[in-house]
Amino acid sequence: TPMSFSARYSPSAPSPRDVVIVSAVRTPLCRARKGALAKLPPSTLLSAALKGCLKVNPHAGGSDGPFLVDPSEVQDIAVGNVLSPASGAAAMRMAQLAAGIPNNVPLHTLNRQCSSGLQAVAAIANAIQVGDIDIGIGCGVESMSTHPMNKMPMPDVDWDVMNEHTEAMDCLTPMGVTSENVANDYGLKRVELDAFAVESHRRAAQAQAMGKFKDEIVPVGDVDKDDGIRAGSTLEKLSKLPPVFAENGFTTAGNSSQLTDGAAAVLLMTRAEAMKRRLPIRAVWKSYSVVGVPPRVMGIGPAYAIPDALKKANLSVSDIDVYEINEAFASQATWCMDKLGLDRSKVNPNGGAIALGHPLGCTGARQIATLIRELERTGKRYGVVSMCIGTGMGAAAIIEVEPTTARF
Repeated sequence: TPMSFSARYSPSAPSPRDVVIVSAVRTPLCRARKGALAKLPPSTLLSAALKGCLKVNPHAGGSDGPFLVDPSEVQDIAVGNVLSPASGAAAMRMAQLAAGIPNNVPLHTLNRQCSSGLQAVAAIANAIQVGDIDIGIGCGVESMSTHPMNKMPMPDVDWDVMNEHTEAMDCLTPMGVTSENVANDYGLKRVELDAFAVESHRRAAQAQAMGKFKDEIVPVGDVDKDDGIRAGSTLEKLSKLPPVFAENGFTTAGNSSQLTDGAAAVLLMTRAEAMKRRLPIRAVWKSYSVVGVPPRVMGIGPAYAIPDALKKANLSVSDIDVYEINEAFASQATWCMDKLGLDRSKVNPNGGAIALGHPLGCTGARQIATLIRELERTGKRYGVVSMCIGTGMGAAAIIEVEPTTARF
């Protein structure tokens, strides 16, 4: 008889068919247009991440091994990307081949806006869970320097029809305006949003100074560290920044995520494959959820996706040790945390997108790389990755870093 949904995700029932993560790496995250990766196309960033996730030593240069898995044995690659034109699908395939992953390995691209990197990992996890493949890579990339958000064309729709549907038109609401909507609808205060942003920079600067990001970062050429973190950020400085999206508004350049270039890649397989190959099981994929919310307040998505993912994994809010919630805007991030009653010390302990940046297609995969290492460092077990999604959605995934005694 088929295994029940709850048994499939039971923390006490490891199975050879469990989806496990054996490697998760990212490039440095660098400021769009002004940062160290601004002159590089997304294909270069993706190649670096793909090479790194397959290597025993991700920090070694070149395409040579030793490898965790021979590149020819990867059975599919999913690439999350948002801003590239249609030709981006070819660019990603070219990046794969340039990274030394041969042509027998297929690749596809996908776009679920800000959750694209996480959706790519979920696509591979799903393919493993249903038995289509045993080994795959979920990854994400964005060069917001090469393909800026303000150059995106308008959708091809029948405007006469769409103008009759308010909620359909809400899908075009600028992201910063959705942040203002959240702040206004829920009575948020500017000083609290600025304080949250200051704390994100403080945590990220401290983590960088302590070398916490070094293990997860694969260099791109001679670039080996994030360059958007502002260690000197203060409430006084942020309070002087003008609102960007509304007169007397709440959302500023200082309490919003940065425009960023970067890539990340996650190598997944069945538990049986990892054990057969004597590979480290860094984490177990427990559940994934995507939900819809009103487009005009798209930022509230995590507050609805996280409970759904928890339910699927038979876990509660209090069971989670670390939350990586994308800081698209301080408004939506703080509201989601308060709505769920989260202990803020558990959320983005090493800073979030306000300090590190939000390369749209990369972010979800990047969060996994950061989360795994934080759980390992602190001896904790369960973690959540979540983000809001433009046009009104939220996504969340749960991973588990098992006690060594629990590894099948």
